[in-house]
Amino acid sequence: MGGSEVRSLAVLTGAGISAESGIATFRGMGGLWEKVPIEEVATPWGFARDPRRVWEFYDARRRQAAGCSPNAGHRALARLEEALGPERFTLVTQNVDGLHRLAGSRNLLEIHGSLWRVRCTRCGEEREDRRVPLPDLPPPCPACGAMLRPAVVWFGEVLPEEVFGRAVAAAEASALFLVVGTSAQVEPAASLARIAAGHGAALWEVNPEETPLTPLCDRSWRSEAGAVLETVAAEALSFLGG
Repeated sequence: MGGSEVRSLAVLTGAGISAESGIATFRGMGGLWEKVPIEEVATPWGFARDPRRVWEFYDARRRQAAGCSPNAGHRALARLEEALGPERFTLVTQNVDGLHRLAGSRNLLEIHGSLWRVRCTRCGEEREDRRVPLPDLPPPCPACGAMLRPAVVWFGEVLPEEVFGRAVAAAEASALFLVVGTSAQVEPAASLARIAAGHGAALWEVNPEETPLTPLCDRSWRSEAGAVLETVAAEALSFLGG
């Protein structure tokens, strides 16, 4: 059974927790991007067709994210990691905005990548780049001069094998799996909760609406994350004997 030796916690977060910080969804970018099909700005083929347009979209997302700060939900999870210790806590996020890291989370798996990382389309070098706005679009690779791309997972791409493998391992080892602010409709991320439950973990959910995972959950909080995660964190510590 998951967590029989070490009672650990794994957390999966989605767009809901960042929405409370003002992070816009794809459809909330407004203006120029309101009616642009996602396929044109968030797929490999969209990038191949018009890399500058894709980079204009991601530069806009970076500018928007740079103006946002971690909220009470992000901070509660960072404090929970500190209380449990990183060996007993793994945070898996579908978000690319970097707010969990800013809040202080360390044992963090960004399975969809990060707005703040770039990868060379030729040499493959990946690095952090927090310049806002970027001075050149598309930006060139400082190592070889070729075009950089956002180091995010686009529609039609697979998740990084090593990172997702660590997420699966954390789910399998957890005594408690907490799902926060995700519709649980994007795979394979949503499968992590089912993997955890299948290995004996208790499953808790924090989301304003019911999700496909709700029937599997031992406990559910129908709330925004920022309003209840401090309470949920305290209960998680008690549950885990932390």
